[in-house]
Amino acid sequence: MTPALPAGLQVLERGWLSANNILAFDGDTATLIDSGYVTHATQTVALVGEALAGRRLERLINTHAHSDHIGGNAALQATFGCDVVVPAGLHATIADWDEAALLLSPLGQQAARFQHDRTLAAGDQFAMAGLNWQALAVPGHDMEALAYYNPERRLLISGDALWENGFGVVFPELLGEADGLAATRATLEMLARLPIDLVIPGHGAPFATVDRALTLAFSRLDAFAANIERLAWHAIKVVVAFAVMERQPLPAADFDDFVRALPFAIDLNQRYLGLADDELLRRLHDDFRRSGALRIDAGVMTAR
Repeated sequence: MTPALPAGLQVLERGWLSANNILAFDGDTATLIDSGYVTHATQTVALVGEALAGRRLERLINTHAHSDHIGGNAALQATFGCDVVVPAGLHATIADWDEAALLLSPLGQQAARFQHDRTLAAGDQFAMAGLNWQALAVPGHDMEALAYYNPERRLLISGDALWENGFGVVFPELLGEADGLAATRATLEMLARLPIDLVIPGHGAPFATVDRALTLAFSRLDAFAANIERLAWHAIKVVVAFAVMERQPLPAADFDDFVRALPFAIDLNQRYLGLADDELLRRLHDDFRRSGALRIDAGVMTAR
């Protein structure tokens, strides 16, 4: 049985493209964790406004700075006048709005520029929903990412460091920026040592099957470490599916050119897979057709 959330927490579970939004209430004020994708910003503002029910959104805290977690920051800040708090390691990247470091330009994604007011570093503590939370460094998917942990209720807000079925793509490893696989392993080992009863992930419903999730995550990580090409192929599929989802409906006849225009996918293929152009596209068509992640109906492609 999944433990109930504390009374002061509410999870707005979002579908792709957006990360979940987590609201924490303290009297007549509230804190929000993560803000979804920019094209969903109007919906995010409406959802948050309804959930606030007249309370004041005091601050917005990000787990990390990927597009599906920061895309609503600017709209929420403009609407509610909240402070924006980001992981300390991302201060310069966000202040300078480095679209390459934010993985916007490489992945063909969007975000609205915003100004942050404060930072959180690993080891910092803060109050939220009447509980004390600790900021934990969870590098791997993003080397500067933070998770937020409450030891009294054994709650973890994990961002993309741990999902019920895995974790986010280990981009730093593929981009040659850091040993992302080793960092991911260290993160999972650290989380495995914590007493956790409930995880609120960046994507998907809160879950209590923490041991199972960690076992699955370690298994997936082992597979990627044994075969880096497997990680590259997984990342290509994720990025292509995300891009189609953002732009859908996409004429199916345009899919091949659409993929060729995604720098990240083409670069990963050249550096890790070495597939000819037509073979890369054939494999993508075959995999998406088998998984049902992308569908074609009357010549139009949509994402599941």
